[in-house]
Amino acid sequence: MVFWRKKNNSGDQEKQERAERFIHRPSDPAIELPTEYDAEIDPGLQQALDEGEAAVNDLEEIPVPDHTPNEDAKEAEDLGDHAQEGGWLSRLTRGLAKSTGRITQGLTDVLTKSKLDQETLDRLEEVLIEADLGPKTAARLVEDFAKGRFGKEITEKEVKEALAKSIAAMLAPVAKPLAIKKPAQGGPFVVLVCGVNGVGKTTTIGKLAQHLKQKEGCKVMMAAADTFRAAAIEQLEIWAKRTGAPLVTKEAGSDAAAVAYEAYERAKNEGMDVLLIDTAGRLQNKANLMAELEKIVRVLKKQDENLPHATLLVLDATTGQNAFSQLESFKSMVNVTGLIVTKLDGSAKGGVLVGLADQFGVPVHAIGIGEKMEDMQPFNAEEYARSLMGLNQS
Repeated sequence: MVFWRKKNNSGDQEKQERAERFIHRPSDPAIELPTEYDAEIDPGLQQALDEGEAAVNDLEEIPVPDHTPNEDAKEAEDLGDHAQEGGWLSRLTRGLAKSTGRITQGLTDVLTKSKLDQETLDRLEEVLIEADLGPKTAARLVEDFAKGRFGKEITEKEVKEALAKSIAAMLAPVAKPLAIKKPAQGGPFVVLVCGVNGVGKTTTIGKLAQHLKQKEGCKVMMAAADTFRAAAIEQLEIWAKRTGAPLVTKEAGSDAAAVAYEAYERAKNEGMDVLLIDTAGRLQNKANLMAELEKIVRVLKKQDENLPHATLLVLDATTGQNAFSQLESFKSMVNVTGLIVTKLDGSAKGGVLVGLADQFGVPVHAIGIGEKMEDMQPFNAEEYARSLMGLNQS
């Protein structure tokens, strides 16, 4: 089966064939969006929101994600049972191996003295900063560790246990699974998924859909509001087919807000429990793209002031400290209600999740440590802290 193809001269016919293959709905006429919603938008954003061509140009400037379309398709295909590879805890431990290795080697280099002195504390703080916990978080952890231990003999195991306990306490308040609630006004529970290019938003949506359908018995619909990258639409079509979730999409270049609006109408009329909306990858310093995301939210609120019920920001752990600026920028534009942190298995910067929790306090719903369905699971503070410090290794 071909999952991705280059655009050719028969593009219009190909789009129609693809729609007939994947989109299980009649060819409805294009909806007429209410014209008054733009009137509420701040005047300074009006031009950026109205000029779709400018938004397209900005999107074209965004670097291509590190992963290839073939890799995307492989992720979508890989929905089998891999229980033989061990339970979640063992996969988490393996996934955090790079981060654990960096911290463990750092501790070994630091703990050359049997007694805890100021030099050791300073070097310990440097190890935690290098593991991307962030300066403020590292300083807090070292200060807590030093209490009652300064001048006393310490072991590497004691340091790991103490740090794991402090990190778990720091993470516990944000370890909250995504709670799907039936809206009081009726209609589906709407989840808007955003983030920069290449973090794994579309794959995350596919995994969420599979989990919600299989584990929670929800009727799930997807919406491809990333209308500027044809490969993104095709990738979501693959996930829709694999998970059995109906998909709402329009041709490339369509108004993303229109897709979200129509998807909500359909999901409500068809009795769906959850609507998952994919959005275009955008850099946090692209004003037009961030404004377009805000436009999607404003259009949804014309249906119900409470929409979207959840706005998830997907963060790539391999970006390290850049995740801080991403979260700060998205929070300033839309109401980010939760995080999903991906690609922890490819990163030596797993400590960044600790720093994010400490600085922002935004709920962490799930983490991903691989491409398979079972490699994204609800976030557990104690499991993560002990695995990060290498205490769950057999």
